[in-house]
Amino acid sequence: MSSTSQMRLGAFFNPTGHHVASWRHPRAQADAGINFKHYLEITRTAERGKFDMVFLADNLGVRQAHIEALSRSAQYIANFEPITLLSALATHTTHVGLVATASTSYNEPFHVARKFASLDHLSGGRAGWNLVTSGQENEARNFSREKHYEHGERYDRAREFARVVIGLWDTWEDDAFVRDKDTGQFFHPEKLHNLNHRGEHFSVLGALNIPRCPQGRPVIVQAGGSEDMIGVAAEFAEVIFCAPLTLEAAQRFYADIKGRLAQYGRAPDEMKIMPGLSAVIGRTDAEAQENYQHLNSLIHPVVAREILSMVLGNVDLTPYPFDGPLPDTLPRSNASQSIFQQVTEMARRENLTIRQVATRVAGARAKAVIYGSPQTIADVMEEWFRKDGCDGFNIMPPFLPGGLDDFVDLVIPELQRRGLFRTEYEGKTLRENLGLKRPASRYARTAPTASQSPLPRAASAGG
Repeated sequence: MSSTSQMRLGAFFNPTGHHVASWRHPRAQADAGINFKHYLEITRTAERGKFDMVFLADNLGVRQAHIEALSRSAQYIANFEPITLLSALATHTTHVGLVATASTSYNEPFHVARKFASLDHLSGGRAGWNLVTSGQENEARNFSREKHYEHGERYDRAREFARVVIGLWDTWEDDAFVRDKDTGQFFHPEKLHNLNHRGEHFSVLGALNIPRCPQGRPVIVQAGGSEDMIGVAAEFAEVIFCAPLTLEAAQRFYADIKGRLAQYGRAPDEMKIMPGLSAVIGRTDAEAQENYQHLNSLIHPVVAREILSMVLGNVDLTPYPFDGPLPDTLPRSNASQSIFQQVTEMARRENLTIRQVATRVAGARAKAVIYGSPQTIADVMEEWFRKDGCDGFNIMPPFLPGGLDDFVDLVIPELQRRGLFRTEYEGKTLRENLGLKRPASRYARTAPTASQSPLPRAASAGG
C-alpha cells in the first residue's frame, strides 16, 4: 500500500472498451478507434474523475487471428497511433497524465526519446512511456524481419534501449537554454552532453534535439509479469501495470518486485503497482450481474476461442471440445509466460471448460473482472489496496464511453467518501500527482566533464 494512503488510478483506453464484444454494446462508440471526439470525451471524463493518467496500448500491426474471428472483433484493428493522439489530447486537458506504449522491439531509442520528450513539453509535464517488448510474430514482418526476437533477446534489447533513452533525456541540462537576445547566447555550450553510446544493440551519439523535459524525464511505465519483465521493471519502471487475478497473487507480485528495488538504489515508494481491473457496475449487485451477463451474451463463440488461443500464445484449440476441459499440457510459445500461467491455473483451479475460460478471458483479455454495486466494487479495491496487493488500479472500462461514465459517477464518489482517492489534483505534472520525485540530471549530481560518458560503464557497453 502506498504511504500516501490514497490510491493511484489509471484509465486504460482500449478504443471501444476492454470487453471483447464492447463495440456491440449500446453505450459504446463503435468507430472509437478513429473518432477523436470520442477520445476527447473519455479523456475529459477521466480528468473530471481526477484519474492520475489515461493509458493507450499499441500494436505495430493488425492483430493475428483467423479471419472469421478477426472480422467480428474491434480489438486493435483500426486505431490511431498513440503519440499523435495524445499530443492532440494534451491541448484540451490540464491535469491528467498521458501515457502511451512504444515497443523497444521495433523502434529506435532516439525516436522514442524525442517523441515522449516532445509530448512532455506539449502537455506541461504529463507524459509517460509504457516500455514494452512486442509480443506478436506478425509485427516482425512489418519491420523487415522474418522472425520475431526470442523472449530473452527482447528483454536484453529492452534494457539497453531504456538506458539509451534515459541517457538521451539527460543530454541537455535543465538551464542550458538562456535565449538571451541581448548577448546573442542561445544556450550554454558546456551544458550540452553527447551520449556517445556504443552497445550490443545500439550506437547513439546524441544529444537529443529537444530540451530536458518539464518532468526531468517522462514517467516510465511497464506492463506484464514475466521474470524477464520484472528484472527490467525493478531497474527502470516507476509505474507497473500488471494482471494478477487474485489478491494472493497480487500480494506475491507486490512483495517480489518492491523487494528488488533496493539493489538498484531505489525506495519502495519510487514505484507504483497498479493491477488491471475491469468493473461492470450496477446500482445494485443484482443489476450489475445482469449487466455482466448481457455483455457476455454479445461474445461470438468463434471470437472467444480465438482470444483464448491468442492469450495462450496462439495455441490451436480447435481439436478440443469447446465444452470440455482445457488440456493439461499445452505447448509454450514466445508470448507472455505470466498470462499463460495465470489462465491455465485459473482453468484448473475452478474446473472450467474451454468455453467458460474463453468467455471469461475474452471479456477482459485475461485481466481481473468484477461486477457489483459501487460499494461492492469499492470493497474489493479497498481490500487489495490495504492488504499490500497494489498502490492503486489501472481501470479497464468494459465498454466506452458508458463504462467509464459509470465508474466516475458511481465508484469514484464512494472511494472519495472512504478517503481512498483524491478530491483534487495535488500538482500540475504526472510525477507530482503520482507522488514521484522529479529526477535530477545526472550532470547536476556528478558534474562530469564534457569528455566523460553520461552512462555508467556497464550501461555504455550495452548493459
